[in-house]
Amino acid sequence: MENAHLKIKYLYHSGFVVETPNNLLIFDYYQGSIGDLIKKSPKNIFVFSSHSHPDHFNPLILEWQKERSDMHYIFSNDILVSPKLNNLNVLAPYEKVELGSLKIKAYNSTDIGVSFMVQDEETRLFHAGDLNWWYWIDTQEEMAKAEKEFKDEIQRIKGEVIDFAFFPVDPRLEKNYLAGADYFIRELNPKYLIPMHFADSPEILEDFVYKMKDSSCKILKFSQKGQELSL
Repeated sequence: MENAHLKIKYLYHSGFVVETPNNLLIFDYYQGSIGDLIKKSPKNIFVFSSHSHPDHFNPLILEWQKERSDMHYIFSNDILVSPKLNNLNVLAPYEKVELGSLKIKAYNSTDIGVSFMVQDEETRLFHAGDLNWWYWIDTQEEMAKAEKEFKDEIQRIKGEVIDFAFFPVDPRLEKNYLAGADYFIRELNPKYLIPMHFADSPEILEDFVYKMKDSSCKILKFSQKGQELSL
């Protein structure tokens, strides 16, 4: 990621806008203000949805194409939309597509849908969707299954260079909320990690940043809707 110029805007929950020199990438829009960005941006626009859960896919995004007919959609294959939608790209786990300067690969999830690895010129982004170590207090068998599924998928991703990782830090998991992110960082070594999937509990971020203070990965904390950071 040499001399990259990047702007990240937090929308809400797992939704982000990432602006690179030539492109505008919108991930997992659920709520939050886009304003007139779609209409006025001169950049290429790519809209990603990792799966069909309503907190990751809002059908409102299908209306955006009325403002920009050339925008691209990149959806997981569990999202059912009209095949007549312009510039629709549907990916199953481990499928790839190249769109303009973007190289996109879908990885699997430990829930439904996919996670996305996106290379934009020299910048490499990973949006996890619902890929996480879902460490719920459950039977020993279910807990072991959740751990194995997550760790197996991380091993498939291993070898990817990741500059920015957007990854769930879900307070509903209580004391186990950081297990997935901690393992992800230790195994995949992203330069930056952006916590997400905390809904209306941004206070979890302070605890997460503190507990990861000795990590080689820098944590970028977005706690307010509409918060922006330029890098």
